[in-house]
Amino acid sequence: MRLIQLTCLFLIATFLSCKTGSINLFKAASPHETYQRKLITAGLENTALGSAWINASTLSTQKALKINLPYKETGYFSAEKANATAYKFIATRGAKINISLKKKPENGVAIYLDIWRLPTDGEAKLLASADTLGNDIQIDVDESGDYLIRLQPELLRSAEYTLELTSGPSLGFPTKTGRANIGSYWGDGRDKNNRKHEGVDIFGSFRSPVVATSNGTVTRINENNLGGKVIWFRPSGKDYTLYYAHLDEQIAKEGAQVLAGDTLGLMGNTGNARTTPPHLHFGIYTFGGAVDPLPFINPTIKTPPNVAAPISNLNKTLKTSGKANLLDGNTINASKLTQLQTGTIVNVNSATGNYYKVTLPDGNIGFIKSAELTQISKQNKKIKVTNTNTAIYDNPDALARIKGNLQAGINVNVLGNFGDYNLIIDEESNTGWIKK
Repeated sequence: MRLIQLTCLFLIATFLSCKTGSINLFKAASPHETYQRKLITAGLENTALGSAWINASTLSTQKALKINLPYKETGYFSAEKANATAYKFIATRGAKINISLKKKPENGVAIYLDIWRLPTDGEAKLLASADTLGNDIQIDVDESGDYLIRLQPELLRSAEYTLELTSGPSLGFPTKTGRANIGSYWGDGRDKNNRKHEGVDIFGSFRSPVVATSNGTVTRINENNLGGKVIWFRPSGKDYTLYYAHLDEQIAKEGAQVLAGDTLGLMGNTGNARTTPPHLHFGIYTFGGAVDPLPFINPTIKTPPNVAAPISNLNKTLKTSGKANLLDGNTINASKLTQLQTGTIVNVNSATGNYYKVTLPDGNIGFIKSAELTQISKQNKKIKVTNTNTAIYDNPDALARIKGNLQAGINVNVLGNFGDYNLIIDEESNTGWIKK
């Protein structure tokens, strides 16, 4: 009967994944929302598997772990479970986030990817979703703060995936030189610390080109005492203005539409820079005033560390080889969620760097160093059942389904433990949880 139910669900899910047509004529839905609406339309939200999928999408965002950019992980979604995973990270205004998701197999399975901005108050704002072609997602960060990303596969599909997030500049560099030529940064003291530097100073050769960092419009050309010969430039589609100062010559014309890389002027030392080597003072101004321009133009893009934890353990049940910390992140600065006792059972969801993201038998999740886990087949001890009709549970919970009973005097192998329960395997290779 269970096999028949799963087969029916599989056929329905396959039909849903292929079905086309509009579900809501008034609101554009993300691929994830469209799929969930199809599940509900088909009545699958009333099935155990369908409701578990819908609940998993919400619970994953509530339990989202912390990551730092850049980040890379390889994970596995099993068709036997209703899977979803989510992470929180901090992004800085001016950066561009690139999100890559690769699947194995490439075809035949959908993994829905969504990313939100998390405001300090109000509802989360959906920024982007993965398209059906599997192209990378690129997002300009218009507001510094917390962001959330979620991955969830469709029902009854297994897939390995590799997720990679990197952060780079949303604008091009404004000179032909690079970051190594920046000699003064945002916030540096000026005029005996009576004021702060509202930009970055990029040094270079006299009369070398300064260029447009993107497509846009030259909004103003003028001179002033501090900046000397200056140019104001508005990137297309943005709500801020770029400020180029200390130019020796202004080449672009006011009102001109220019392309990224076009020469706007030539580097100099006009204005209050007459006693300094030639350089460009580059600033960014918003309606709220000046902001640090470095994240907008910083050409340094860090790559995430390679996945060093063995991916052969993905979707496997392992146990701790000693006492180990379950962490809320995958860095040395991560906070401890709890300490796991020796032999604690975990399920491996993904690998990142030298860490695994794992799920405990009670559903809690976290990161753990891969070196602190071992196979459940190693270093097992044998115990004798002392109580008659000892219940074997599906999960380490007295309210879980009882799979069977053990008679007193039977010897079983202990594979691991969790809380007040041992995971055992009997002489007939049946596994389950019994009270310690």
